[in-house]
Amino acid sequence: MASTSDFKNGLVLNIDGQLWTITEFQHVKPGKGPAFVRTTLKNVLSGKVVDRTFNAGVKVDTATVDKRDMTYLYKDGSDFVFMDGDTFEQIPVPGATVGDAANYLLENQQALVAQNEGVVLYVELPASVELTVAHTDPGLQGDRSTGGTKPATLETGAEIQVPLFLNTGDRIKVDTRDGRYLGRVNG
Repeated sequence: MASTSDFKNGLVLNIDGQLWTITEFQHVKPGKGPAFVRTTLKNVLSGKVVDRTFNAGVKVDTATVDKRDMTYLYKDGSDFVFMDGDTFEQIPVPGATVGDAANYLLENQQALVAQNEGVVLYVELPASVELTVAHTDPGLQGDRSTGGTKPATLETGAEIQVPLFLNTGDRIKVDTRDGRYLGRVNG
């Protein structure tokens, strides 16, 4: 349990059996009436964002979210198997929970796995990852200066837009949040 005075960004609340993360909060003390706390909450599982107001001093259930760095080992059916580096425990995570992160996930890659009471809530990748272009059509000579893009398939199977000068086999840096090309990696 936590009081509204304990609110801070990142705190996970258990409201009606659903987990919500506080992304923003503001204590409000109006001239008339009791003080209250205005919050913006993000549903941990669905990502839905809602605004909610709590009266000052109200007790709210909190949830413990255990975030650990884990290593992605392999895919087993629709599950992704991660290993805790400290305990060497292997945890299967359903593909639906991994979500879009699967597009940028390679074997032996580090990821942050968040759990609540043994249930995996989400998998968070670093902001950017380095991947190899598995296939892209060759760029035409003279295409260097235009700002055009072309589709490229990455080694994970994800397809993103890349500049025309990139070739199959190039290592590139990709933003894991929106699949944006961030630059070429040398070596």
